[in-house]
Amino acid sequence: MRNIRLVIQYDGTRYKGWQRLGDNDHTIQAKIESVLSKMTGETIEIIGSGRTDAGVHALGQVTNFRTNSSMSIQEIQDYCYRYLPEDIVIKSVKEAGDKFHARYNATRKKYIYKIWNHLYHDPFNRKYITHITEPLNIDLMKEAADALVGLHDFTSFTTAKSKKKSMVREIYAIDIMKNGNNIEMLFQGNGFLHNMIRIIVGTLIEVGLGRIEVKEVKAILHKKDRKAAGATAPPQGLFLYDVDYK
Repeated sequence: MRNIRLVIQYDGTRYKGWQRLGDNDHTIQAKIESVLSKMTGETIEIIGSGRTDAGVHALGQVTNFRTNSSMSIQEIQDYCYRYLPEDIVIKSVKEAGDKFHARYNATRKKYIYKIWNHLYHDPFNRKYITHITEPLNIDLMKEAADALVGLHDFTSFTTAKSKKKSMVREIYAIDIMKNGNNIEMLFQGNGFLHNMIRIIVGTLIEVGLGRIEVKEVKAILHKKDRKAAGATAPPQGLFLYDVDYK
């Protein structure tokens, strides 16, 4: 049986997130599985490198699936391009080793969060960027972000409820860049909890607006209490950017 690796780009605006939801096919995973199943005549289940929430986008989501189909790599990609909705595109198709697993083998995940910092919103990018009207202090945001880099328990920065699963993750870097009214925040880590990046962004925005002091961020981390952190930032500014493997 072949193991096929896909890299996918999608606009998450009109979907209920990545993960298949029972009989509801209005998710990215369900749309792709439906097309692949029709293509192969098999029941296909794809494994994603991670889940994205409703309204979140991806520039480089990595997945894999197994099939007995003899279709060529190019035929698979062409079929998907023809039958998938316009807001989902298979960027690349490759044969993977038998042991490749898109989620378990991932060593580094990269996300970008985009902010438009201006009194008026940009009508052309409003679905792909978060609008903040008040001026943000980038230097304070960078200083606060440094407190979150490293291996920590991120209970304060997630909506995950399970007490059995570890809330410990390692953030390798948080880079904040400003170009005119555009602000981009690049997150790199070994994995991220449910809503973790959006809650961190929401907290850093509060810092940038002067509503939370820089020194409070480390205290919020140590409290291990979601109520201590800032609001969850909107989904449309978040993109799964890239996934690294061994």
